[in-house]
Amino acid sequence: MDTRETPPAPRTILVTGASGLIGSALVRRLRAEGHRVRPLVRRPPREAAEIAWDPAKGWLDPRELEGADAVVHLAGENIAGGRWTAERKRVLDESRRRGTGLLAATLAQLEHPPAVLVSASAVGYYGDTGEEVVDERASSGAGFLPEVCRHWEAAAAPARDAGLRVVHPRIGVVLAADGGALAKMLTPFKLGLGGRLGSGRQWMSWISLDDVVSVLHAGVFDERLSGPVNAVAPTPVRNDEFTAVLGRVLGRPTVAPVPAFALRALVGELADELLLASLRVEPRALEQAGFAWEHATLEGALRAVLHRAA
Repeated sequence: MDTRETPPAPRTILVTGASGLIGSALVRRLRAEGHRVRPLVRRPPREAAEIAWDPAKGWLDPRELEGADAVVHLAGENIAGGRWTAERKRVLDESRRRGTGLLAATLAQLEHPPAVLVSASAVGYYGDTGEEVVDERASSGAGFLPEVCRHWEAAAAPARDAGLRVVHPRIGVVLAADGGALAKMLTPFKLGLGGRLGSGRQWMSWISLDDVVSVLHAGVFDERLSGPVNAVAPTPVRNDEFTAVLGRVLGRPTVAPVPAFALRALVGELADELLLASLRVEPRALEQAGFAWEHATLEGALRAVLHRAA
């Protein structure tokens, strides 16, 4: 399965979160292939292709969605955007439940609904799995992130019940130089201040930006994909290995570890669930579908990402 080689016939594809790191890269690829992309935006539309919606108020005009062949739903508040206060946790959860629920319910009532809804999720669904290798058959874990991911995926039920093929890409740590976790790491690492987080023994399940875009693309066009799909590379690494490889690629030392207690003092609960949790995730559904990774190894992915940004 490699839709990069033979682009499919042009379709009309709706995209939420189209201005984000992943969404903007996906939109560029779809438009380059000749597809008509219609972004859903939470501000007044600035161009004819855009569709206004307001997930917080539950407003979306179903007439605007008629004629779409597929929908890719990426919108949601940034999980790593700040300390998880009670209010912040409520916003993070509701932004996913309300947006997904509104979109799914609106699609379900259309006279001619699209064939597929690709609705993002995250590997946080599994929680801290320690040394255990988990694939899409694994149950959800304990904690705030697993709860959010369960609510996120469950909110798409109206679309699934209406007969749409619903795909949930459970996305790992996305490697990109201009956004996400890697972008935040680059400055301290370039200054020689990079180091492992906590013990460094926790597993990290990562994926390059190019490959996550290809996973979303496959979710739209490959009818074999349905339900949860782990959007990760097939080679997870421990945090200390990630640290060493990034330092080697940048040509900088990595001798400044950050103790777990310091991380907890800095960002609170977020540290345990995002930075110190161990996630060794297997992309079983992608492997069974014959997905071809462009960047299957960490060093190759980092060199490609950073070379492009240079």
